[in-house]
Amino acid sequence: MKPKVKAPSFEAISKTLSIIEKYSLSTVCYSSKCPNISECFKRGTATFMIMGNICTRNCKFCNVTSAKPLPLDENEPLKIAKAVKELNLNYVVITSVDRDDLSDYGSTHFYNVIEKIAALNPNTKIESLTPDFRGDINALNLMISSKSYKLAHNIETTKRLHKKLKPKSSYTLSLKVLEYYSKFKITKSSIIVGFGETFEEIEETMRDLKNAGVSQLTIGQYLRPSPKHYPVKKYYSKEEFELLENMAYSIGFKAVVAGELVRSSYFADKL
Repeated sequence: MKPKVKAPSFEAISKTLSIIEKYSLSTVCYSSKCPNISECFKRGTATFMIMGNICTRNCKFCNVTSAKPLPLDENEPLKIAKAVKELNLNYVVITSVDRDDLSDYGSTHFYNVIEKIAALNPNTKIESLTPDFRGDINALNLMISSKSYKLAHNIETTKRLHKKLKPKSSYTLSLKVLEYYSKFKITKSSIIVGFGETFEEIEETMRDLKNAGVSQLTIGQYLRPSPKHYPVKKYYSKEEFELLENMAYSIGFKAVVAGELVRSSYFADKL
């Protein structure tokens, strides 16, 4: 059964929304049509999406626009740092679109955002949910040397479905990125279910992630953003999510959150 989501409450999100609009920022909350937007904004938290809201890749399940991106906003690091301060966040997640059009894949800009947040908000923990940066070692080293408390990169789906759903990405490369991150920082990833994968394939992906050094995992239901996106093949029950969560713990993950409306940044500060 398709999960039901309460309509966002404007009263609950007005403060966060006003600050986001004040600095002309993008959040993955809006761009991805996240079902938890009301709950997270009510708590005064948000996941900031940097480097614009146009992606150079074309994942079949994602609601972010795929086209030629605009130039980077050099003032974005300071604007986000100020927004974090005004929102009084103890924990913030920074993610981005893929910027394959840039020579460094946007890694320097990503790094600058992290460092500016840390400079203005020394007590705020920063989780960086990064793209794969095409595996560029200089880009990965920038993320490792940053003041990120935690590094994350989402595998999203199983090996069999990866190329179909993420034609411009690589399952193997994502694992290599995560393995490199895990040598230096707490590392997290996310699996979306409902694309037609089997439990055996999910278990295989979990084991691949664990072998790559990932210690934290989120598992959530795919919800089709529009009729043009990849169709939902299965809605998982509460009991099935409990089975997946128990499976992940039995494989050896230290922290797991699984459920219908769970997304990679859902309650990131509590994970």
